[in-house]
Amino acid sequence: MAEESLFRGVIGFFDKLGIYDVVLPFLLVFTIVFAILEKTKILGTVEIEGKKYTKKNLDAMVAFVSAFLVVASTKLVSVINIAIANTVLLLLLAVLFLLLVGAFFKEGEGVFLEGRWRFFFMTIMFTGIVLIFLNALGWLAPFWDYLTDNWESQWVASLILLIFVILFIYFITKEKSPGGSSSSESK
Repeated sequence: MAEESLFRGVIGFFDKLGIYDVVLPFLLVFTIVFAILEKTKILGTVEIEGKKYTKKNLDAMVAFVSAFLVVASTKLVSVINIAIANTVLLLLLAVLFLLLVGAFFKEGEGVFLEGRWRFFFMTIMFTGIVLIFLNALGWLAPFWDYLTDNWESQWVASLILLIFVILFIYFITKEKSPGGSSSSESK
């Protein structure tokens, strides 16, 4: 077995302490509930020297109790951990997509790919990001295995033919703008 790094040991120690299952979910729920209560002023305000202030002590107590109730439920903590991890992954994928799209722009000169080519390459980049995400989740492998195992069956051939027919009909019937380019390019 490979030797564990010092930082991996620290992460494991934090896990044993309950940082990820108790402390961080508690802080997250407390912060979000407190911020919502402060912003909405649901529990009321108090007027001091002509200025209205929120009742921070009540807001903090409700947020504190709410956070403790959430942390007491291991199912809720599990859902929070999964949801936040997936949200961060989606955010990372969005940033990676923007990085890939940014490859089609020149500094100071705007876009160096115009019209159909830019849309084509951006579609390829988006499709690539979606496929990478599906593969990371493990959803792509069963589909690909099923497709390769049944490649010679009639339904796969029918599906491929149907996709080509739809694409062909789309390119034949799309509207042309007066300038000769398609209406989707002029937007």
